[in-house]
Amino acid sequence: MGQQILQPRSVGDQDNSALSLQQLLNARSSNPVDSSSTLTKALPKPGEFELYTTRLLGRKLPRFGENLVLPALRDFAAPATATVPPGYIVQPGDEIVIALSGSIDGSVSREVDTNGNIFLAGVGTIKVAGVRHSDLRGVISNAVGRQYRGYTVSVSVRQVRGIRVYVTGLANNPGAFTVSSLSTLANAVFQAGGPSSGGSWRSVKLYRNGAEIADFDLYQLMRGGSRISDVPLQNEDVLFIPPAGEQVAVIGSVQEEAIYEAKPGETIADMLAAAGGPNTLADRSRFILYRTGDINMVGPQEMAIGQAALQPIRGADIVQVLSTGSLAMPIERQSVLVRVEGEVRKPGIYFVAPNTPTSDIVAQAGGMTSIAFPYGTKFTRQSVKIQQQESFREAVRQLELSLAAAPLSASTSVSESERANQIAAARSVLERLRQAEPDGRVVLQLPPNAQTIPGNILLENNDAIYVPPRPTTVGIFGAVYRPASFFVGEGKPIRVADYIEKAGGTLRAADRGNIFLVRANGEVVSKKRGSLRARVLPGDIVFVPVRTQGNSFWAKFKDITQTLFQLGLSAATVVAVTK
Repeated sequence: MGQQILQPRSVGDQDNSALSLQQLLNARSSNPVDSSSTLTKALPKPGEFELYTTRLLGRKLPRFGENLVLPALRDFAAPATATVPPGYIVQPGDEIVIALSGSIDGSVSREVDTNGNIFLAGVGTIKVAGVRHSDLRGVISNAVGRQYRGYTVSVSVRQVRGIRVYVTGLANNPGAFTVSSLSTLANAVFQAGGPSSGGSWRSVKLYRNGAEIADFDLYQLMRGGSRISDVPLQNEDVLFIPPAGEQVAVIGSVQEEAIYEAKPGETIADMLAAAGGPNTLADRSRFILYRTGDINMVGPQEMAIGQAALQPIRGADIVQVLSTGSLAMPIERQSVLVRVEGEVRKPGIYFVAPNTPTSDIVAQAGGMTSIAFPYGTKFTRQSVKIQQQESFREAVRQLELSLAAAPLSASTSVSESERANQIAAARSVLERLRQAEPDGRVVLQLPPNAQTIPGNILLENNDAIYVPPRPTTVGIFGAVYRPASFFVGEGKPIRVADYIEKAGGTLRAADRGNIFLVRANGEVVSKKRGSLRARVLPGDIVFVPVRTQGNSFWAKFKDITQTLFQLGLSAATVVAVTK
């Protein structure tokens, strides 16, 4: 990255992390940050390494942990009414409920005063501050026992007091916080918005009376679920978030792509573990290491996964785990499941070896029945469907651009209401297209009188073969007076033009120059290939488009209607879309 010129900042712009604790308290003492008013945290500015990875990858790679604390309306405060743990230390301001039965009977509620005492009539002052919750019953029972006999005591803490703690260093929102005395180190850090872009997730230090008493690694909580070092807070505790350690990016086929922080001595294996490890589709034999600033390591390096535990991590490393899920395996290595149905003697789903040709699968299915129509066989393939979907989505995007950029009518005589109707109709077509789905059909080059399908096609996994019965009709749709399906006569096949006449002829709005024919095998015969002179075969469909103005959306749609068939839309789908 290029060097940046540092500009002087005003006093109001100074970094809170550079302030002393006393300066911080003086600046915030008039308006301490209360947990009830800090539910929405400001987004920290991305660090230089985050910006670097964004430029390199073309997308934002989040810093691990930021999605936990940044969204609004999250309250990480421990509620004052939460169950009080046995190790809780009673402090001034806590409310204690004491119930007596036996020789004396009744219950009282007492708040611990600023000296750490409570007062019971007939018993006197009892020192309870500093006592563990688990020991509180014994302390009060001993005090009552000096005056009474034959009684039982039960004690509970009804409400704990609020305490003030300070979150300093490189926190997202450093300051003084009023929190429940049941709050822990993690509660306070999260209420402060977590570490800033330059703050550490791996080390949060807790100071009490000037001494460091805890150093908590937030990764233990976020990734391991461990709160062993997440100690309860006391009044006037100070939490300090130091600068972040070395940052690395883990990308590719891992459970969670992110920027992670490394501790000294950690390895690439430790960072992969922090990322949740490889996912189901990962290549578990190797990884790619991109190392910045190492003159002895030029370009990305491929390493065996066994080296991950031996390779120390360095700042700005990028570790990529490759995926096997997106790889198209060679035909000879594929396990092949094929669905065969329709006019075969044994329809079913067959498991065959790699390199199995279609002739073998037809034989396993018992061959064709006497009424099978191989010419109209619908052969669909998953890989072809994926290609068709990409092309189809691009065609739809082009139509959307045409609708947005070009007027629907070149005539200035068209009224606003008519124009609005055209726009609404065009949008309706686009909506239907968005819901359409290419079927992955492959056109088989067969003569109409074929007795079986080509036998030399090597099958792929998830191929499907549907052999229809011999059809007896042809369909005439679009801008004709009577769209319908007509029975095919026994004589010589007649031409497209003759069937259009059977449908009552074309409408005045029909585009006679662009009539096309869709064969039963999925092949499209356009005007250039003599669609009107073509002989119609059983199962064929004739489509008559609507004549449109040359610069309208409908003209552009008409020009690609034939393409939609070739992109894998069935004839029924195209007819439905264009109604």
